Amino acid sequence: MTDIWEPHAPAAGGLRPLYAEGLDLRVNGAGTARAVADGLVEVTAEVTSGANVEARIEWRVPCVDATALWTPEPRGTGRLPAAWSAPRRTGIAAGAPIASLVGTGDVAICAFAAERPDVLAGAGVVEETGEFRFWAQAPGRLTVRIDTSRRHFARCLAGLTEWWGAAHRADIPEAARRPAYSTWYAMHQDVSPKAVEAQAALGKELGLDVIIVDDGWMTADRTRGYAHCGDWEPVSLPDTAAHVRRVHDLGVRYLLWYALPFIGKDSAAFERIGRYALADAGPMGAVVADPRYPEVRGFLAGRLARAVEEWGMDGLKVDFVDWFARADAPAPGPEADCAAVDEGVERLLAELRRRITAARPDAMIEHRQPYVSPALWPYVTMIRATDCPLSPQENRQRTIDVRLAAGPVPVHADMLTWHPVEPPEQIACHLINVLFAVPQVSVDLAAQRPDQREALAFWLGVFRAHADTLQLGELRPARPDLGYPLVTATGPDTVVVARYAALPVAVGGERWRTLLVANADVDPEVRLVGGSGVAEAVVQDARGRVVWRGRVELGGGGIVGVPRGGLLTLRRE
Repeated sequence: MTDIWEPHAPAAGGLRPLYAEGLDLRVNGAGTARAVADGLVEVTAEVTSGANVEARIEWRVPCVDATALWTPEPRGTGRLPAAWSAPRRTGIAAGAPIASLVGTGDVAICAFAAERPDVLAGAGVVEETGEFRFWAQAPGRLTVRIDTSRRHFARCLAGLTEWWGAAHRADIPEAARRPAYSTWYAMHQDVSPKAVEAQAALGKELGLDVIIVDDGWMTADRTRGYAHCGDWEPVSLPDTAAHVRRVHDLGVRYLLWYALPFIGKDSAAFERIGRYALADAGPMGAVVADPRYPEVRGFLAGRLARAVEEWGMDGLKVDFVDWFARADAPAPGPEADCAAVDEGVERLLAELRRRITAARPDAMIEHRQPYVSPALWPYVTMIRATDCPLSPQENRQRTIDVRLAAGPVPVHADMLTWHPVEPPEQIACHLINVLFAVPQVSVDLAAQRPDQREALAFWLGVFRAHADTLQLGELRPARPDLGYPLVTATGPDTVVVARYAALPVAVGGERWRTLLVANADVDPEVRLVGGSGVAEAVVQDARGRVVWRGRVELGGGGIVGVPRGGLLTLRRE
């Protein structure tokens, strides 16, 4: 195996060859490899506890017809990095140990996942040989699965997340898959019971069944920052339980935001537990609490659980968990009951989940990219794409990337917002770009024009009517190197295709009775390829108004005009 320059990765001791069909594989310590299925190998390496090195597994594949490296990191999918690039460190609080080298035709040249969450992993092109090298290492014992079956990369990733699912249970309430309203971009910190209740009522009329109240509820300060976090008193939501009941009377579920790790320097909590600081959050005006201490976990879990136990909330938006992921954590003091920060984080989240589900069994908890580890599945009911305001392509790529790693957990879009004069076609495109996630909307609904409201109501109706296919169907995103210009979800008898570029749409296959094509591209000429027979067609514009009805011959490469932001529905017996 050719040596390469590797400035970032720590040494892992001498590597030795290990037989695995089709792989140039090396391990240190004791190693085993076994075939799980055609093109799927499970490899384990183990070093003794007294060794100074970590268990490491390394392998190479020919970098032929490669187009992209897929990862679930924010802005992580697209380019092919060099083998000497800095590795990724994953853990409970950040990232997930999974990746795929994607080739022409969207096949997975090589996909892999690690069994444990805390892994240091590298991947990249070996300049000297034209190969693509992967490696992963962790203390003690490490097991990875490596898929070289050359199936569609999404199918390979689904198989790897199913493997994770055998060890990590997820309990998802139905409400976690419903469209939601968020106060953040619409109100920022200017929240009040009157404003929240008004938006909840308007949102319910449009099809938004959940409201998430973000920052500002716990302080009268409106200058942003996190110096007031930690006490979590409902300063801006007085008579909180009565306020929550009024929202519930509208038929709307209610989640409340918390910046879990932050103890603000202007809070009373800082005097109580500020000494247990994992790090100083600098310009945030807060410290990061150290979850290795039982006093810290008890305090934080108690503060957050009040929302459900005392005020009747339906769940929590738990933000900034990734701030616990620190390579420079100080040594724990004598009052700590665990040495690893990840273990403290897991204990904290488990205690929080236990308390709120004891009060409300269907309670929800939202996490956010990049803390997408499968080790968090027992403690979360939805994962949101990280912030990308007014960026439809970013929202599309991030929601798809997270979905491919999230297994059974619903993925929510970053909140949709737009300028007050935005045309309904662009509002529709915002929604189409997150069609395969759960939408969250964050605009002043009272200020929307009738045409804007029509677009919002129409597309929210599409989300709700086809939720099973969109969220639980087999997902096939195309061309990760181009940001997924075409995405397909297939259910038992329904197929949904979203078109973000002037690409043809395949309508072959005998399974579907209903096929939807959502057009987010300016080109209205949707070419249908493949298939046979005749389908009844309806074309609707961005506001849901029918602009054409007719019969379409399938298989002839015919073109159907679908306006930007519009929807083509094909039905056949």
